[in-house]
Amino acid sequence: MKVIDLPVEQEQAYFLCLEEWSEEIREAGDHKARWFERMRDQGLRVKVAVDDSGTIGGLIHYVPIEKVAVEGRDLYYLYCIWVHGYTQGRGNFRKRGMGKALLAAAEQDARGLGAKGFVVWGLSLPFFMRAAWFRRQGYHRVDRDGMQELLWKPFSDDAVPPRWIKQKKKPAAEAGQVTVTCFKNGWCPAQNLVYERAKRAAAELGPPVVFREIDTFRREVAAEWGITDALFVDSRPIRTGPPPSYESIRKAILRRLAALRK
Repeated sequence: MKVIDLPVEQEQAYFLCLEEWSEEIREAGDHKARWFERMRDQGLRVKVAVDDSGTIGGLIHYVPIEKVAVEGRDLYYLYCIWVHGYTQGRGNFRKRGMGKALLAAAEQDARGLGAKGFVVWGLSLPFFMRAAWFRRQGYHRVDRDGMQELLWKPFSDDAVPPRWIKQKKKPAAEAGQVTVTCFKNGWCPAQNLVYERAKRAAAELGPPVVFREIDTFRREVAAEWGITDALFVDSRPIRTGPPPSYESIRKAILRRLAALRK
């Protein structure tokens, strides 16, 4: 197994998080591909883990922290690390050390680029991007927002700990309508899937349902709200991890419609 830079011919697999077999991932549209094109010149780094047969089993991507809605400087920030663990498609690559190898390669790369530390995020619950796994790799928590933890590994004594940019406001309800607001950065197919489902549900229900997109690719927009990816029906947040089904999003909108018509 080895870790290499993302080959150009494998970009489509990267856009689909190595899940070419998944209809759900394809439902997420081409937002990640368009995000990638916008990030090419922003310092984005993408590496993949390849087994002895040449098959990609895992990926990692990261960027200078100044490009994301996290307070910090001279650090690199991890978007996510992912090792394919399904029997479908390319198969299960878990428990082979790919995750550790990917993270170590990214840290080494960041050091070579002059970074003073590496920053990751993790969840306190035992599923995707587990904070406990990062702690076992030598990371320490520096901030927390609900079930999300911000962790880091400094490379130098003068490194300054990062901090979350916390949510500052939420969409306001508008009189006489139900507003479905989706904050979308584009980097994550799971969140792009939420966007596509919410947009479709709002369009199919029609007036007085209004769909509003807020593009958080620009750091200043994400920092203004303290939100990167999220879904609101009027001022009420809808949990987006794991992505809610189209039916559950539609029901949330219908509940607000019923309240509006009373």
